Amino acid sequence: MLSLLVHLFLANYSAGAPIMHNGFIYAKIYGGFEKIQSSICDLVVVARLLNATLVIPEIQATTRAKGISPKFKSFSYLYDEEHFIAALSDDVAIVRGLSKDLREARKRIKFPTVSPKNSATPEYYRTEVLPRLVKSKVIGIIVNGGNCLQSVLPASLEELQRLRCRVAYHALKFRPQIQALGNQIVGRLRASGRPYMAYHPGLLRDTLAFHGCAELFQVGILLQALGYPPNTIIFLAGSETFGGQRMLIPLRAMYANLVDRTSLCSQRELSDLLGPEGPLASDSPHPPPPKSEKDLIEEWKRAGPRPRPLPPPPARPFYAHEKEGWYGWIGENDTEPDPSPIEFRRQAHRLIWDALDYIVSVEADAFFPGFHNDGSGWPDYSSLIMGHRLYQTPSAITYRPDRKIVAALFENVSDHRYHPPRNWTIAARAHLNKSANVEGVVSSAILSKPVSFLYHPLPECSCRTAKSVSVQPVKDSHGRLLFGGEEECPDSVVRSLATVSTKNNEPQNEDYEGELPEDDSSPDMQQESDSKSSEQDEEMDPDD
Repeated sequence: MLSLLVHLFLANYSAGAPIMHNGFIYAKIYGGFEKIQSSICDLVVVARLLNATLVIPEIQATTRAKGISPKFKSFSYLYDEEHFIAALSDDVAIVRGLSKDLREARKRIKFPTVSPKNSATPEYYRTEVLPRLVKSKVIGIIVNGGNCLQSVLPASLEELQRLRCRVAYHALKFRPQIQALGNQIVGRLRASGRPYMAYHPGLLRDTLAFHGCAELFQVGILLQALGYPPNTIIFLAGSETFGGQRMLIPLRAMYANLVDRTSLCSQRELSDLLGPEGPLASDSPHPPPPKSEKDLIEEWKRAGPRPRPLPPPPARPFYAHEKEGWYGWIGENDTEPDPSPIEFRRQAHRLIWDALDYIVSVEADAFFPGFHNDGSGWPDYSSLIMGHRLYQTPSAITYRPDRKIVAALFENVSDHRYHPPRNWTIAARAHLNKSANVEGVVSSAILSKPVSFLYHPLPECSCRTAKSVSVQPVKDSHGRLLFGGEEECPDSVVRSLATVSTKNNEPQNEDYEGELPEDDSSPDMQQESDSKSSEQDEEMDPDD
């Protein structure tokens, strides 16, 4: 039923940008990729709400970085500025920067700045920000948490929700080099004629700091329960995986075709995205210089009277890899030191890697999130991907597992996780298949939509054709629509759908298998696998 949903966002479906404006809004955005993506959408809506001109937002992860390529400046490090301005020209006035006199006044701190709390209401901007904007003509907004505007807006502001979708899915295009390499990765994954799955583990620093550790092999067990064969192509998304490649050993043992951008792209292709960069001093630890024989003799003479007790044995030396990364200070200092210049550069690089993986994950035939909806109220990477997939290709397979149910399943089979009984496999498969259907979409919307509108952009950003089968609307406890109840599509959209439908009905190459799971094993191997499976199913108690 989700496949009946279509987009309302054509170029002419806009209320039009106001002719007069109340002033300029400039913004600083702190945080990673997911916070940047969400914040930009909110800032455009705030500018429209306040009838203001938006200055291209400043991405602090790039402005603070030293030694990155001078070819790109803040926003253009990730996105296509020209497309962003042109795509929203009918909605919001956007400029690249303030005029010279206003820039000078900003340097002298002549303009007020505000730092809205997470999920600030429209009323806050009307009563607190708008008067200061009208008075000073310029105001700065500092965004830290990723959500500077309330996710669920009143029904009277439904057009602003559609504007959010226009920004996220049409105006925010990555710069051409990133988009081109992302499309190449998708092509390489599908070069064998087989579908692929994207998986984001979610093993990030902030996540693990508050929620403890996660074991990647559990995802492999869940995929086995769903029936995915060992030769399934799995793309590992995300710029950061806590623990590095060693954390992937159990999952790679189950699924050998586990790949990421580094295995699909050459080092030259990845470095070309970064552009020419200046040299920076390495932050890798260096061993102390060896002492000369003269220094050792002098130290022996100053050691005091003899005989004396033997000194304690030397401590185990710290290896270089133990001090690399953000956790290198643990065990040496009580507080985290300021990031080094090269660490700032790595943070900027992670934005590009996240953008690449975002493209590949949205286009994947199936997507499985490892950790999302952590309850922090901040945007998370997996949920943004699931919202984009729901908007762009709602019929694609997107799993939305409930971690409480999954945790209970693993507790029930803690002693035999690698060889679970048949009833456990059936229960796990039923839950995961349900999470990929309409029921999973609705249950996920109840948890995720209050956090960020982009996690579940329905029904505001969709419509139904006149021939569509009517669906019973589903509402939350506050009476807000979660699924169904979409408006009827405009005639222009219906005509466009008819054209697309005609093209899709043309004969195509049937060699491509577009369904997951898929198994290319030989008949003998399949027979052996079936016999093992039947033996396993008959085992009611592995200890017997």
